[in-house]
Amino acid sequence: MSNPAPRRFGLIPAAGGSSRFGGAEPKQYALLAGVPILRHTIRALNESIALEAVFVVLARDDGYYAQRIGEVPGVMPLYCGGPTRAESVANALAAIGEYVAAEDWVLVHDAARPCVDVATLHRLLNELEDEPVGGLLAVPLADTLKRAESGAGLRVASTEDRVGMWCAQTPQMFRYAILQHAFRQAYGKTITDEAQAVEALGVKPRLVLGSPANIKVTYPEDLELAEAILARRKA
Repeated sequence: MSNPAPRRFGLIPAAGGSSRFGGAEPKQYALLAGVPILRHTIRALNESIALEAVFVVLARDDGYYAQRIGEVPGVMPLYCGGPTRAESVANALAAIGEYVAAEDWVLVHDAARPCVDVATLHRLLNELEDEPVGGLLAVPLADTLKRAESGAGLRVASTEDRVGMWCAQTPQMFRYAILQHAFRQAYGKTITDEAQAVEALGVKPRLVLGSPANIKVTYPEDLELAEAILARRKA
């Protein structure tokens, strides 16, 4: 009897306080073309590829989601977020264990990346279909890379070699069992993305070419660029 084909689940960490963005509310609820960023992001993931479910990881005291997003078919909010992205993902992986099998795929996607497109998502799925571990979207570093001196006053300490350097994006797509094990091993360590946690196990996630349009909204100024990308795509 053959094993069932692995299923795919989305996971969107959305528990952050968005200190760099500023404002009275978390940036995932800031309006982008009149709609909360998080709603755009959920739609981009949930309506572009076939997923069993999308889990949205929220702060335990989140008071915005129910009102701003509400019920969305195929989307389940999880009020188990932690003070860091890594803790939010780790808590969510524990919470979804009853739904997800070891070999199933989990696509972790930033709540503030509302512009990921269908073609890029399908490229990720196609290129990782037979991967035993998983991988992530990324784009080669195009700009000259400078290292800053420490201390007061920003000055260049050195110019770094950009050959072989890539900028990580999301979704980052890994087998559930591997991802859960990676975050258990990384407990208490500083982890900035899922690939870093998996790398610490001694394996090498695969890089899949992403898109420059798959921007992360970090500062208020990024909203204008994201709106232009979405408007052009719609047109």
